[in-house]
Amino acid sequence: MANNSMLADLSKHARDAVRHYWRTRSRQLEKQRQAGGLDQGLRSAVTGGAHMDGFIELLTKLVIEAGLAREHVFCNEALELPGYFRPTKRWDFLVVVNRQLVAALEAKSQVGPSFGNNFNNRTEEAMGSALDLWTAFREQAFGSAIRPWVGYLFLLEDCAASTKPVGVKEPHFKVFPEFRDSSYANRYELFCRRLVLEKHYDNAAFLMSNPGQGLKGGYSEPAQDLTLQAFASSLVARVAAFSGRIQQL
Repeated sequence: MANNSMLADLSKHARDAVRHYWRTRSRQLEKQRQAGGLDQGLRSAVTGGAHMDGFIELLTKLVIEAGLAREHVFCNEALELPGYFRPTKRWDFLVVVNRQLVAALEAKSQVGPSFGNNFNNRTEEAMGSALDLWTAFREQAFGSAIRPWVGYLFLLEDCAASTKPVGVKEPHFKVFPEFRDSSYANRYELFCRRLVLEKHYDNAAFLMSNPGQGLKGGYSEPAQDLTLQAFASSLVARVAAFSGRIQQL
């Protein structure tokens, strides 16, 4: 891992990934405007897909530099894993070596304006995916008892709607105090942290950006325990260790 040059210069590559995100979103919006429809407004820039491909490409290069062949990395196809509560779940990034699951990753994002509904959808999706994967792992669905690395990478639009305090409804019981008058940015940060604390994911990264700064590669990392550097280092360390075991066989 010490010789991983991309990891040493990760911030530069991360800026490229952020630029790719906002450029892709902008192109998709313009394309749908020209086609005469916005797919329920700004939702068009979410349903178009490919936004997080810059991050996936970055992680792919990091894994290859850590010692694994490109044939073991899946980021465009063959992304389905068996589930326990459903037949399969499609992940955003997989590393599979000799029928052994080494790593699985979700790379998600959210832009306005519907932060409330989408927050619930994103959190339920992430928790459900983790439960499904670990239960399937318990049932030996992934080839062996070697525990895979599982990660969650999230990019949130940095805007007034995502950073202002949001009220909660408490008709019967009080919510936990950390949620009261918290913004969606605060809630996503807490969510990512607790995914790791509760061991649903091995590592999580939480980034924020907006179109103005993002098209220039700008982004922020509100929490020191949820940085992309720590996230990527964790993945690279696991892959490097696995690669070392392969070479010893």
